[in-house]
Amino acid sequence: MPTETFDFAGGGEHRLAGRLERPEGTARGWAIFAHCFTCGKDQRVAVRIARALAAQGIGTLRFDFAGIGGSEGSLAKSSFAADRRDLIAAAEAMAAAGHAPSLLVGHSFGGAAALAAAGDMPSIKAVATIAAPFDVAHVLRHFDPAAVETIEREGEAEVVLAGRTFRIGKAFVDDLRRHDQGARIEALHRPLMILHAPFDEVVDIENATRIFLAARHPKSFVSLDRADHLLTGAGQAEQVAALVAAWAAPYLPRPEPTRDEGEADVVAEETGAGRFQVAIQAGGIRFLADEPAAVGGLGSGPTPYDLLSAGLAACTTMTLRMYADQKGWEIGRIRTAVGHAKRKGEVPADLFTRRIDFGGEVDAERRARLLEIADRCPVHRTLEASARVETSLGGPPAAAEPIGAHMTAVEGLVESAG
Repeated sequence: MPTETFDFAGGGEHRLAGRLERPEGTARGWAIFAHCFTCGKDQRVAVRIARALAAQGIGTLRFDFAGIGGSEGSLAKSSFAADRRDLIAAAEAMAAAGHAPSLLVGHSFGGAAALAAAGDMPSIKAVATIAAPFDVAHVLRHFDPAAVETIEREGEAEVVLAGRTFRIGKAFVDDLRRHDQGARIEALHRPLMILHAPFDEVVDIENATRIFLAARHPKSFVSLDRADHLLTGAGQAEQVAALVAAWAAPYLPRPEPTRDEGEADVVAEETGAGRFQVAIQAGGIRFLADEPAAVGGLGSGPTPYDLLSAGLAACTTMTLRMYADQKGWEIGRIRTAVGHAKRKGEVPADLFTRRIDFGGEVDAERRARLLEIADRCPVHRTLEASARVETSLGGPPAAAEPIGAHMTAVEGLVESAG
């Protein structure tokens, strides 16, 4: 799946580093993933969940809060309120890029930030939290008490979390104690999904109970069985993403038609993954093309000859449907399968084999006529005739074929066929 750099201005003066995980095809919707305290966008759980959501058709932004990872700023001078503002800024940046998010997903401390920010993110229609604390001051339980005393006395100190050292300031600690999450959750007015592991040793299950009781309906709770806090078990992050995607489906926008008059070229661009993998953009749709692993590819998409065969299969099926409808024939669902082979020593060397099936009963006379019509479909005629390819370096897009040109050709064929 394509991963794009998506940096943006945060809620303060800092530039935040983000990565946008795009679905291969048309996006069902867009989401923001908020990472756990000190984790970052490149933490394994963040990457796995964001990419798993993209695999479910939900494009997802994962980004570093200020002072974390590739983002500007200092964690010592950061605050929970600043994280909240960064989430709001992320939604605004996505909306400006044409990807207004409908779903907000937060893990651990990021889940608390999601609950705090969602009310001020107009495009967000649903919120999901994973192992989130009810009280944001919960994070202080993981600081050494001596370090907290030093912060209170000297203004900042180093704390050790998950084996890593961070410098935390007094403003951060003071800010944690100001927030009334219960009131925010009660006033959320968004569908809420709470996912939590019963044996989470970092944020205990009682937090999920308190969030659930504070929230109003619609609300859902999912027990993550034997998962740990960071979802390190095999398939756990992907399972969470699948659950969230299925639950969020009613709250995602209906896909709009993606083809418009400005899209003329079909574009194939290398993804950087594997030797042959390319991302195709065609008619507003994105998908991968590749070669099989046996010849050095990743096997992640159809081959160029597969795509050529697909054009013939699609055109045949569409042409037969239009002809049958014009005649008023009930022939059931049409299925066209096309294969391609190279024949040494024969002219032409390329052979396309086409097999057509009808879901309903079709008598011999109609079958014969439909086979005649199949041989006249526009792509069939293009393959049997000759074509010219003009190649240049760069330059403007090709002269656009009018939108609906294929259907115009099919209609003309059907009309002439009588």
